[in-house]
Amino acid sequence: MQKRILPIILLLSAAILVIVGITTKPFNIMVTMAQQFTDGNTKENPVPEDQDVQKNPVGEDQNNNQETEHNNASQPEIPEENEENNPYPQDPLLAFDKTTTVDAQGRQFVTNADSLLVLVTKKRNIPADYKPKNMVIPDVEFSFQGESPKKYLREEAARALEELFQAAQKEGLNLLATSGYRSYETQKKIFENKTKAIGEEAANLVSAYPGQSEHQTGLAMDVTCSSVNYGLEESFGTTKEGLWVKDNAHKYGFIVRYPKGKESITGYIYEPWHIRFVGKEVAGYLFDHDLTLDEYFAEVYDYSL
Repeated sequence: MQKRILPIILLLSAAILVIVGITTKPFNIMVTMAQQFTDGNTKENPVPEDQDVQKNPVGEDQNNNQETEHNNASQPEIPEENEENNPYPQDPLLAFDKTTTVDAQGRQFVTNADSLLVLVTKKRNIPADYKPKNMVIPDVEFSFQGESPKKYLREEAARALEELFQAAQKEGLNLLATSGYRSYETQKKIFENKTKAIGEEAANLVSAYPGQSEHQTGLAMDVTCSSVNYGLEESFGTTKEGLWVKDNAHKYGFIVRYPKGKESITGYIYEPWHIRFVGKEVAGYLFDHDLTLDEYFAEVYDYSL
C-alpha cells in the first residue's frame, strides 16, 4: 500500500511545481521590467537628496527675469545733485527771526553772537556786554611784543589761523597777526579817536561804530607783512602775502571780509588785511561764488542788504 502512495505523492508534487512555475514566471518578468523602467527614469532625471522638487513650472523664472529687466529699463534715471539744483542748504537757526531782535528805536541786535556765522554789519549790532568765552592766543607770529587782548581769538578761529600761517610759511611767505579781539569799550575809543581825526562820516568808512565791529566776536584778525612795514595798508593786497591770503584763506575757513568792489555792500573801504573766520564750508562757498558774507545771508536766508 505504501509503495502505491509514494509514487502518487511524487506525481502530485511534480504537478504542483509545474503549475507554480508557469503561474509566477510571467509575474516575475513583469516586476523586473517595471523595476528597470523606474530605475532608468530615475537616472535620467535624478532628484537631489534632501531637496524639494522644483515648484515653479518650466519657464516661470525666465519670464520673471524678463519682466524685472523690462521694469528696470523703464525706470527714469535720477539726475545727480549738483550746485544748480541743490543750492547751499539753509540752517533754520540762522533765519533772521532766530538771530535778531529789534529795539524801540528800530535798531537790530544779534542774538547769536556765539555762532561762527554771526552776521555783524552797520545794521546789526552786538550787545555792548558781549564777550566770547573760549578765547586763546594763536601760536603765530605777531607784529608787536607783550601781552594784549588783541592777541586773542576764539579757539576755533585761533587753530585755523595757525594752519593758515603754517601753510603760508611753507610757501616762503611771512605773515604776522596784528589785531584780533576788541571789546566794545576798546572799539568805542578807537572810533572816537578816528572821528576826532577825520570826522564821523569818514571815520565810519574805515572803522566800525562800537557794537558793529567783527573784532568783538573774536572771529576776526588783521594780518600784515614786512612789505608794508607791518601796517594795515591797502597795498597789502598787492604783496605776495596779500595775494596769497586772497586766494587761499578760504581753505582754512577764513574770508577777506571787506573785498575790493563790494564797498557799497559792506559799507567799508577795501581791507585786504581783515580776515574773518566762518568755517571751511561757507568760506569755500563764498570764494567760489564771489560773495561777501552780507550777500550770502541775502541770497540764502533772504536778509536785507
